[in-house]
Amino acid sequence: MSNQAHSASANSRVEVVMDSTSGLEKFKLRGPKGSSAEIFLYGGQVTSWKNEHGEELLFMSSKAAFKPPNPIRGGIAICFPQFSNMGSLDKHGFARNRMWSIDPNPSLPPSKDNTVIDLLLKPTSEDMKIWPHSFELRLRVTLEAGKLQLTPRVRNTDSKPFTFTLAVHTHLSVSDIRYFVSIFSVMYVWKGWKHWTISIIFLTKSALQNKGIPLLLILRWIVCI
Repeated sequence: MSNQAHSASANSRVEVVMDSTSGLEKFKLRGPKGSSAEIFLYGGQVTSWKNEHGEELLFMSSKAAFKPPNPIRGGIAICFPQFSNMGSLDKHGFARNRMWSIDPNPSLPPSKDNTVIDLLLKPTSEDMKIWPHSFELRLRVTLEAGKLQLTPRVRNTDSKPFTFTLAVHTHLSVSDIRYFVSIFSVMYVWKGWKHWTISIIFLTKSALQNKGIPLLLILRWIVCI
């Protein structure tokens, strides 16, 4: 096991394993009340989130290929430095098909009550050829009782400003589309010398008591430091 994997495993509710199908390294997070989540270093991608009853809340495509350089289809994908076709790069940028690492020095404070893992992505020399900007993209995944929270943060480590788009692309598992209420999104952009873009996205799912479908609220934000 790598030193990075060992440091992540210091939290007794975080376990590092090798995925039996792909051979890729992933982390299993266990929540305080029985919920769980799985996240791959490849793409920094969450591929499973189960509630305390063991019900899967994320959708994974049956065509999902866990073979680099192909992106993982489904779960929660990190689209950076480009969302969709909003630029000259391939669709959704390159962060979702790069190998991330465990963040050795997370800037956010530790969490005592929740299960947390911090990931880090830096550009490679090949990335710099297609997008010539130096950056640090950090992602904190926090598993709480009844909630999964993703906090991406972008830091410009270059000597000049740059612009980017970022999305936390979530695929929810919905048993019946009639029970999916709505998607609300608020986005605003602040441009400065070093840091840009704050985005808040809420997704909700119906909590009909007769169907036993729990209310899901995913709060995600980008805090640029």
